[in-house]
Amino acid sequence: MIDVRDLRKEYGGFMAVDGVSFGVDPGEVFGIVGPNGAGKTTTLKSVAGLVEPTDGVVEVGGAPADARETRRRLGFLPEESPLYEEMSALSYLRFFADLYDVPRDVADTRIHDALDRLELDHRRRPLGDTSKGMRRKVAIARSLVNDPDVVVYDEPASGLDPLTTNYVVEFTRELADEGRTVVFSAHNLYHVEEVCDRVAIMNEGAVVAKGRLEELRERYGRTEYHVYTTVEVPEAVADNGHYRRVVEGMDDVRRVETAAEERGGEVADIRTVEPSLERLFLDLASADDRAEA
Repeated sequence: MIDVRDLRKEYGGFMAVDGVSFGVDPGEVFGIVGPNGAGKTTTLKSVAGLVEPTDGVVEVGGAPADARETRRRLGFLPEESPLYEEMSALSYLRFFADLYDVPRDVADTRIHDALDRLELDHRRRPLGDTSKGMRRKVAIARSLVNDPDVVVYDEPASGLDPLTTNYVVEFTRELADEGRTVVFSAHNLYHVEEVCDRVAIMNEGAVVAKGRLEELRERYGRTEYHVYTTVEVPEAVADNGHYRRVVEGMDDVRRVETAAEERGGEVADIRTVEPSLERLFLDLASADDRAEA
């Protein structure tokens, strides 16, 4: 559904995006993560047809991202999304439905359905009198008035409280479960890890790694084994009545077990700790920075 090949975008001699390639299938959630200035927003705006690439190909459903037919089948949510504060949620969303030539009865069904799912009750209150979380939900509903096949969300939960953040992030998963293609960026890597099928990690305009989380863990991460013993062994630390030693392989686990037995104890527990997306991101970004230096 989304096909990005060798995307490059230059601003006045500065290469904001440099050779980015990825594809996203229907029913998939694809996350783009990276530090500020990594090129995430430029990449998303290119997919949404709002930024013209300097070079490369960006297609949605086989058509150019900036084609008129593409824009009618795509919903975009920018990180900052000011609303017309004197309007109510209903009047605001009806206004945007009219821009897409959605018949009023169809539009009202979609609008109320989206607001029901987003649990937004105050639909006739001026948007300027509502909370940031409510306004963000209205912005999400706006991205759905044209019933898009593809949604592109830039930091959908930006600045929201934890409860609303969880709800918004889970909602993106629901959209993919309906068969839509979802691509989004987020600073909170925990939420990306929770809902994404695949991720791309960007740094300084380039993709430094991409794939399913389990693939990235296998390729770039390192699994740790936390071995808990009943007696103190070398390099272990006291931990809740036992002694914990962190090792990276089963041979090391067996050595800890032997060391405990030699001291008259035993292994009480072994816990496998997989690297988080945050750990992978930090390791890959720092490695990329060292390579540039």
